[in-house]
Amino acid sequence: MERNNLYPIFLKAKNLNILIVGGGYVAEEKLSFLLKSSPDACVTIVSPMFREDTLSLSKKGNVTLINDKYNKRYLKGKHMVVATTDAPKVNVKIYKHCRKRSILVNVADNPPYCDFYMGGIVTKGNVKVAISTNGKSPTTAKRLRQFFEDVIPENVDDLVKNLNEYRKTIKGDFEQKVETLNEFTKGLIAKKEI
Repeated sequence: MERNNLYPIFLKAKNLNILIVGGGYVAEEKLSFLLKSSPDACVTIVSPMFREDTLSLSKKGNVTLINDKYNKRYLKGKHMVVATTDAPKVNVKIYKHCRKRSILVNVADNPPYCDFYMGGIVTKGNVKVAISTNGKSPTTAKRLRQFFEDVIPENVDDLVKNLNEYRKTIKGDFEQKVETLNEFTKGLIAKKEI
């Protein structure tokens, strides 16, 4: 049976220098997704043209627009790159340049040329759920995101904050604290008998 072997992490995007190459709809979608999840992300976009909505979106965040064609010099100091041009050869070249420099790269809609995928994300205060379909079905990730947005209660952040305060009052070593919190939170997932 096939399985998803991706390792999920949550990046502090404000501490990273992110490059998006391309100025079309896909670049705009990636920028929108990134800023929705991490409004303080530090992003540079390189393209010879930008959509009007991309220009507007860039004003809402820490986004630098560079009106130029891709050149490997734009990789300097970058931690992560998303290639979204409509030229497959350029995207593959970006991928190869990034791999030589140990920069994480995602070539949009081309899984063999991706070190990471941008999956579906649900955010409710301090709670964030990320959904991956291993790059196989972004539509399924979108539908699951919509499902979780509906089923995760709006007040889940209150629970997180209260448990954080309770955690601070627990005595003992790390193992004892984990055991106490596990016991205390068991009721959160207990199935109710009808």
